Amino acid sequence: MSIEYKVRLIEELFNCLENEISIFKQQFDINCISGCGKCCTKLDVEASPLEFLPWAFHLFLNGTAEEVLAELKVKTSSICTIYQPLSLIDSNSGSCGDYKYRGLICRLFGHAATKDKYGKLRLATCKIIKEAKPNSYKSSVEAIEKGTYIPIFTDYYMQLSQIDFNLGNIILPINKALERALIEVLSYYAYRPVPRGFKKPA
Repeated sequence: MSIEYKVRLIEELFNCLENEISIFKQQFDINCISGCGKCCTKLDVEASPLEFLPWAFHLFLNGTAEEVLAELKVKTSSICTIYQPLSLIDSNSGSCGDYKYRGLICRLFGHAATKDKYGKLRLATCKIIKEAKPNSYKSSVEAIEKGTYIPIFTDYYMQLSQIDFNLGNIILPINKALERALIEVLSYYAYRPVPRGFKKPA
């Protein structure tokens, strides 16, 4: 399966998720606090390379994939390289530097559920949202317990892995996942023509 086709399938999966999350947000007014980037500064965020394949493909088409890969290889911080803090003093305030191409983990957190050891759904969101919108959080938890639909982490990761079993089942620290996604795209196009309508980056 070509990189272009995989990217198309991943983007279709992401669009489906965005529609479901949009409905959930409208129902319960559960949203990230504007300007908050605290979850992006966690040092233990993990992801699969596959969920960042659209991001890597985008960088490749724009001629910056090799440059970003070189930066990732020497990066010592565990904080996602795509994240852009507003200042060096307050790293918890900021935003995604490439929001359109953020990964599956970034899309799910805050608006999807995990399953506990008993199979019960738990809304995976942050302390900041819980404290800022206690009534919305409470009503959403109660609705989920009564059967209201919510996207589930494992369901979406299973769908993702069906696109590419190997890349979808490797879970790495987020910057390593980004690095692997870039290597995958660059290796694929090393001896292949670029997609129609694009010039091969110099």
